[in-house]
Amino acid sequence: MNFTLFKSQIQKTFRQMTNSAWRLSLVGIILSIFLILLYGCQGTLQNNDRVINLSLWQSINPPANRDVFNKLVNKFNQTHTDIQVESIFIGQPQLPKILTAVVGNTPPDILSFDPQLTGQFMELGAIRPLEEWLDKLPLKSEISPNLLEELKLDDHLWSIPLYTSNLGIFYRPKLFQAAGITQIPKTWEELREVAKKLTIDRNGDNKPEQYGMLLPLGKGEWTVFSWFPFLLGAGGEVVTNNRPNLTNQAAISALQFWQNLMKDGSVMLSPPERGYEEDAFITGRVAMQITGPWTYIMKSNVDYEVFPIPASVEPATVTATGILYLMKTTPAREKAALKFLEYVLSEDFQKEWSVGTGFLPVNIKAGQSEAFKKFISKKPVLKVFMEQISVALPRPIIAGYSRLSDSLGRAIEATLLGESAEKALRAAQERLELIWDDK
Repeated sequence: MNFTLFKSQIQKTFRQMTNSAWRLSLVGIILSIFLILLYGCQGTLQNNDRVINLSLWQSINPPANRDVFNKLVNKFNQTHTDIQVESIFIGQPQLPKILTAVVGNTPPDILSFDPQLTGQFMELGAIRPLEEWLDKLPLKSEISPNLLEELKLDDHLWSIPLYTSNLGIFYRPKLFQAAGITQIPKTWEELREVAKKLTIDRNGDNKPEQYGMLLPLGKGEWTVFSWFPFLLGAGGEVVTNNRPNLTNQAAISALQFWQNLMKDGSVMLSPPERGYEEDAFITGRVAMQITGPWTYIMKSNVDYEVFPIPASVEPATVTATGILYLMKTTPAREKAALKFLEYVLSEDFQKEWSVGTGFLPVNIKAGQSEAFKKFISKKPVLKVFMEQISVALPRPIIAGYSRLSDSLGRAIEATLLGESAEKALRAAQERLELIWDDK
């Protein structure tokens, strides 16, 4: 309320009055109105003081998925007059912003991020464990136990799942048909041969207009994430007894396979650190791309299908689980934030979120709902990701994961640019051993 403007209006009206009796009466009326309005404004301010305004940082992409999330946040706000959540998008680079806020004692109340950073946030004392809170909720029985187990570190649950999914390979059926390919590849060698057939140089200038497959160039987590199904499909690992183990034969084989695709000339590399973008796939520059059901491809008008990640030793893929952390703030704010986390795990939230984005619901009832079944019937490629759940494994959740990922990303990038897989992984292993105990 603008009290200065209100006062000036009173004075103007008062000057216009000539009758003293009327003046006295008017003064009394105006003062009464003024006091009533002032009391009302004070009441509003007091009510606002009782509203807890929470900040939630997220980096949900593509924007269409972000819109779905923000719509659901607004639904929460409409039904909780005492709690208001503000969804704030944070762009790249995300981690430095988060760490700066934590160290500066100005963290968000809720953080949407990757579970692989759990160890780092735990060591900083930035997040709260959630198992005691979740154990008291009847809702816990509706959440997949395997999913909750994936998010544990040192016997504590440090986050809740916002969504889950896994990686597959999207492909263009028309391009497969044009190349005479009638069977989807199930092994690495079959994938290699298919990629060769799909690589086409139409004008003979040794620069293909169409490549078989897109691989992500860069050192970032998307590159590591995209390579992980091949590591797992070779029966490999990158951590043994809580220490880095990058030079096992399976890891070398998985990275060598990516280099083989490069040597065949059947791979197009993405722009640096942008391997998640789908432009080349949608325009037909590449016929295959590693990604998940959150992709814009599923909302585009191009022809597409999906097949499971081909295996070397055993079928495998990597889980794509997004989570929410409860950040350490104050007891009152944390209590309010927990109400929002409970809402996120609910059947209604998960049903609308999954149908709107293509992610798989973390709530079992949401997955069994008629709305989700109807959605899957219209998007049958989701069945591939549902069927892969049984062979989907997570990336390590350990305190030093960020350093592990950085070294691994450097090794993958070096290999794609021509370094031998074994040499690149050995250099990454040596670099990690120098710093691991100091992490």
